[in-house]
Amino acid sequence: MFLLQAPEVRDLDVFTTMPEHFRRRERSDWADANRGGTITDSFLEGPVFDEAGNLYVSDIPWGRVFRINPQGEWTLVAEYDGEPNGLKFLKPGALLITDYKNGLMQLDETTGAVTPYLQRRNSERFKGVNDLIFDAEGNLYFTDQGQSGLHDPSGRLYRLRANGQLDLLLHNVPSPNGVALSPDGRVLYLAVTRGNCVWRVPLLPDGSVAKVSQFFTSYGPSGPDGLAVDTEGRLLVANPGLGYVWVLNHRAEPVQVLRGAPGSSTTNLAFGGAGRTTVYVTDSTHGRILRADMGAPGLPLARLR
Repeated sequence: MFLLQAPEVRDLDVFTTMPEHFRRRERSDWADANRGGTITDSFLEGPVFDEAGNLYVSDIPWGRVFRINPQGEWTLVAEYDGEPNGLKFLKPGALLITDYKNGLMQLDETTGAVTPYLQRRNSERFKGVNDLIFDAEGNLYFTDQGQSGLHDPSGRLYRLRANGQLDLLLHNVPSPNGVALSPDGRVLYLAVTRGNCVWRVPLLPDGSVAKVSQFFTSYGPSGPDGLAVDTEGRLLVANPGLGYVWVLNHRAEPVQVLRGAPGSSTTNLAFGGAGRTTVYVTDSTHGRILRADMGAPGLPLARLR
């Protein structure tokens, strides 16, 4: 009889905390809709590193993007009328933002200007875009979550090709969220928050998807959010409702569990630091960045080609 080995449990350390002068203790439209009207001074998401080792994060309710240097010091890069979530670099100095309110937006890091990149599909607004990733060919995969869930499984997964063609790959997802690619780029992992699981989406040579399956099942009040893959092929799953990061092997077996302090909301993650072997995790409800050394680097992130 085969018995699954219990995963190693490790605690995440605090790297840095948002300074008090950046916290806004007032109501926001986003918090009224998504946090039950709770005063939310910040809600961090979208971590991504630049080539100099600076960490960028978004603050959804207040339309802000911050840069955090390797010493943990915060700088406000942009503040605008939006609800930014996922971040990825288009090229050095230019960030692409999945903005729940506005669609895909582009940020010029030097000037702080935020301009439209792709706001509508066939003249129709998105439900509320969430996260994104580029493949090695410069194709962009992004999720359109909105308020979808088990009551309304109509969330979408899109691919924006490098030539500008927009493909709708899935339209039946109960809350699509984080996205990550396998090391060979042939499988996309999709966090399904309200379904409390991660889907496995094979990407076929003709550009279609088929035999989409449920790869991992979690539990608790809020399911998988941000995803990342390391060079060993392990899938890291930020699970805010538990305050965990699941570290899964190729069989979706948890080999490690990274834990935030009680009450942490571990929403998203990115690899950085020396050798890119440290995973940095947004603790959204406390305005903190947590981290843990993983012993293996994260996969390099591709950009637009």
